[in-house]
Amino acid sequence: MADVHAYARDVLAFVEAHAHYAPYVAFLLAFCESLVIVSLFIPATFVLLGLSPVIAASGVPLLPVWAATAAGAALGDSVSYWIGFRLKGSARQCWPLNRFTGGLARGERFFLRYGIWGVFLGRFSGPLRAIVPLIAGMFAMPPFQFQMVNITSAMVWALVILGPGAAAVKALGY
Repeated sequence: MADVHAYARDVLAFVEAHAHYAPYVAFLLAFCESLVIVSLFIPATFVLLGLSPVIAASGVPLLPVWAATAAGAALGDSVSYWIGFRLKGSARQCWPLNRFTGGLARGERFFLRYGIWGVFLGRFSGPLRAIVPLIAGMFAMPPFQFQMVNITSAMVWALVILGPGAAAVKALGY
């Protein structure tokens, strides 16, 4: 856990020192957080939660950071979806996905139970965030339908992640 804290401190210190890079950092963090397998190794939600007060206190406008966060999340899910769409059922046998059979099974049950709403709701659950788009692709959810719910959920998720910290800093008068 100490490594996660050091990683978070380093990223936040970088953004504090170079606030103009905040949208790029937010995009990259959200992309990694939403990309299947990569999301297991990059604790981005934790850092994004800490990023919003830093950018607000630095005077960086929230809108570009929010847009970059939403775009990164939507792109990460899109890549995960297309991996699933391309591989279909054989994704379960591909390394490294074959190492996460339990997570794939949970994502599949969730997607089959909730369908399109599962894609939306999965965005807000760390363990399901990157798996559900892969499963949606594996089950050949229509691409347009997937992208509509993907983009919408990414926009809402980015606001939920960034909004409270930025609002708290503004309310405190920093």
